[in-house]
Amino acid sequence: MGDGRQADGSALGATFANDARRIWEVAEPIHAVIAFHPGVSRFAAEAGCHGYWMGYIGMRSAPLGSASAATITSAFYNFAPRRIARSVPDVWAYSTPARLLDTRLAAMDAILRELWGMDTTGSAVRRAAELAGRVVAAAVTAGRPLAAANAALPVPAEPHLALWQALTTLREHRGDGHIVALVRSEVDPCEALVLAAATGRSPAEQLRLSRGWSDREWAAATRRLANRGWLTVGGELTALGAQARAEIENVTDLLAAAPYRQLSLGERDELYDTLYGLAERVALGGGYAWPNPVGLDWPPASERAAARLRQPAELGSIDG
Repeated sequence: MGDGRQADGSALGATFANDARRIWEVAEPIHAVIAFHPGVSRFAAEAGCHGYWMGYIGMRSAPLGSASAATITSAFYNFAPRRIARSVPDVWAYSTPARLLDTRLAAMDAILRELWGMDTTGSAVRRAAELAGRVVAAAVTAGRPLAAANAALPVPAEPHLALWQALTTLREHRGDGHIVALVRSEVDPCEALVLAAATGRSPAEQLRLSRGWSDREWAAATRRLANRGWLTVGGELTALGAQARAEIENVTDLLAAAPYRQLSLGERDELYDTLYGLAERVALGGGYAWPNPVGLDWPPASERAAARLRQPAELGSIDG
């Protein structure tokens, strides 16, 4: 193709898709500090949020403006409508999108400085922010509302915040694509969680409770998947279900891949290695929780599967 794009089935396309997944696995713990680090709750409360969920929903949806509960439910996809409705529109009465955007950056500034120390503004973080920013700049966000809203925000001047915001935009870009993959496979929001739990990615009860679904709704979603032959009546994954789940993940990876064509293979490896070291510090510093609804473990699955002989490069001594 004249513009350099590759068909999804090509070897090169698969390489970019694989790298998009690998980089997401080490980027997600850094982004998710905003959701899992206990220190964030203080910042959210000072911004007017009442309780964890109002802070989470308000800060994540703030790039969309004062969006309605229906809009946010659609964009988040796998949350029960009642979970969102408990915080929206009230959050916009207690706070504002602009205030919450400032709040999440203030929280990340304080917490990443605590987790990363002197490396926070060092050359490795600056370089990672530059590489991730190039990927964001190449991302097509049409049809991806959370990615588009985050991509439209001003880039923070501080390198650690520029990096965090870029990784946030890329994870929402991937998440928007994941929703496309789920809709393509006719998997509704609650079914998506049931299917994820059946793969062992996350505990079922954690997913059900955190996303606000009732026992009855969860059981009904399990029956619908069993009727498709994807689960047994007891909720265990079948071979057909495993194949369907793998296809959803493959489509998600392919839809996330295009922006990474802006980086050379060496640059993609460089970004991965730096993010690995930073994510390791997040993990050791209590900034990410296991198990979690995202279904990510540490070390990341791609690292374990590859059984790489070398360890990812440590940040080491970094120029200020």
